[in-house]
Amino acid sequence: MTKHPHPSPMAFVKETSTAIDLHLVNAEDLESWTDMQPRRVRAWLDSLGFRAKPGETVLVPDGDGAFALAAIGRGSLRDRARQRFCMGGARSKLPAHTYRLHHTLAAQELEEEALGWCLAGYSFRRFRQSDPADHAKLIAPVHLETHRIEAIAAGEALTRDLINTPASHMGPEELEAAFSDLATKHRAAVSVTLGDDLLHQNLPLIHAVGRASNRSPRLLDMRWGKSGPRLTLVGKGVCFDTGGLNLKPGASMGLMKKDMGGAATVMGLAHMIMAQGWQVQLRVLVPAVENSVSGNAMRPGDILNSRKGLSVEVNNTDAEGRLVLADALTLADEESPDMLICMATLTGAARVAMGPDIAPFFTHDADLARALMQASAQVRDPLWQLPLHPAYDTLIEPGIADLDNAPSGGMAGAITAALFLNRFVEATPRFAHFDIYGHQPSAAPARPKGGAGQGARALFAALPDVLAL
Repeated sequence: MTKHPHPSPMAFVKETSTAIDLHLVNAEDLESWTDMQPRRVRAWLDSLGFRAKPGETVLVPDGDGAFALAAIGRGSLRDRARQRFCMGGARSKLPAHTYRLHHTLAAQELEEEALGWCLAGYSFRRFRQSDPADHAKLIAPVHLETHRIEAIAAGEALTRDLINTPASHMGPEELEAAFSDLATKHRAAVSVTLGDDLLHQNLPLIHAVGRASNRSPRLLDMRWGKSGPRLTLVGKGVCFDTGGLNLKPGASMGLMKKDMGGAATVMGLAHMIMAQGWQVQLRVLVPAVENSVSGNAMRPGDILNSRKGLSVEVNNTDAEGRLVLADALTLADEESPDMLICMATLTGAARVAMGPDIAPFFTHDADLARALMQASAQVRDPLWQLPLHPAYDTLIEPGIADLDNAPSGGMAGAITAALFLNRFVEATPRFAHFDIYGHQPSAAPARPKGGAGQGARALFAALPDVLAL
């Protein structure tokens, strides 16, 4: 795996006299834009029937056989509300030349299109022998914070690479290596609690979930930054989830290499933050395990103790993510950071409610929720708040133990999982849990089928104001 991925080398380049003019055209502006072009250009566009549909791309030749200009459609207002990253979707349709952008976009629209351009350069090539195709390059648009855009894109590329890597090559040890690579790049400190040391360090739930695998469970702990607000990110790192003794059906197991998507996403977000040099005291915690089947696997009906002291009845060994997160969240909460964020591919119930594109989040903090929803709309990283409904607390209280990891009945599964995690956070004033999918089921502009980050861009946009940076 590439240690420090970039979605596409040289996505942005410096000014050159050989660049081809590239126009972004909204459908409602098509007539006025066409009227401003030379007659031969108008005739060419008319002959091709160019209507500026989303991602529609046309190249106009000059009189010498070269390209006079290129145009990419962005569709109507309705189209643009339904589809992100038109420019990214068109990048692969352009010959691998250098382009100079012409547009009438507002700053936020330009940032989105430029990010899509970068993201469209991503492909997962670890197991391919062929060389990657050349990509079109873009002269850095004036006033665009290209370093910031590239940091976001590189963070997303890291997330995608980690999720796309199969469990044969991305177990707890390999996830630790990627975690350490990220820390080395940004001169962060890392500590690892491994195997039976988890018991000695009072992290029993992480040990219980991972002990059945011959790939030792571990807790990864990164610290970066010496001043500013204390921000802690916790990501679920279940590198493969068989379901344990409550074995998943084969069809449900096919995507379980992505069950470390929470870890991958917080690592991508951490890269964005560190690359931009935020004045924060950043901590990243990843419980890295494989939920396997063997003679010493945890069993349905087992009672487990947690770091916090709460006992947990295991009524389904396939509800393991909340167990490993419980110990990690307790450890994080002991420092009472200014902000605690948890990200996990946690429940199928969240997908039933929201589909693959929208990530629900849970928080008691109304100001934080408002900031996240505003940022979500601003950067078009879809989120939606679901309630930590206190009346459902009884569903996670089995009677025989303090908590139940898998309430019967199947109702409100995403909410009961969030309520379970919420029991392990008491001292931190601001806490949010994200139940993400981490996978793009079919290709979309700048989002190939496969691993995908969710929520990181919205957090990256919201946190500076929330933390008063």
